[in-house]
Amino acid sequence: MKTMKYIIRRYPLSCMCICLVWVLSLVPVFPETPLDKISFIDKWTHLVMYGGTSAVIWWEYLKHYIKCVDKKTAGIAYTRIILYAVIIPIVMGGLLELLQRYCTGGHRSGEWLDFIADSVGVLLVLPFAMILAKKIASRF
Repeated sequence: MKTMKYIIRRYPLSCMCICLVWVLSLVPVFPETPLDKISFIDKWTHLVMYGGTSAVIWWEYLKHYIKCVDKKTAGIAYTRIILYAVIIPIVMGGLLELLQRYCTGGHRSGEWLDFIADSVGVLLVLPFAMILAKKIASRF
């Protein structure tokens, strides 16, 4: 419980993004909008949701890194941030697609292309985040 409070206090926007993704993924029905006419709007939505969530996780991590770094502990924990900002969101996307497929009573359908869009969104953020992280780390 202590760890959860720490995570929420340290990464509030990331937690909000993750909760929003879960809610939007499991809501039974969406109203129709004019955007429905755009080709692959569903896939674009997945790409933006997961890419945005990954970007927010990176941003909050690097923000805290800059704030808390000192000469003795300088060094970004790349393994940890890759786990939290890349691997976990991709796994979460797969899990949510399975939940949509098997646990929504037919209201939602889990699709492989949605999972691929989730993963691509996360992976598109990775090179930019790594470049930014390396620039920040080199300052210390």
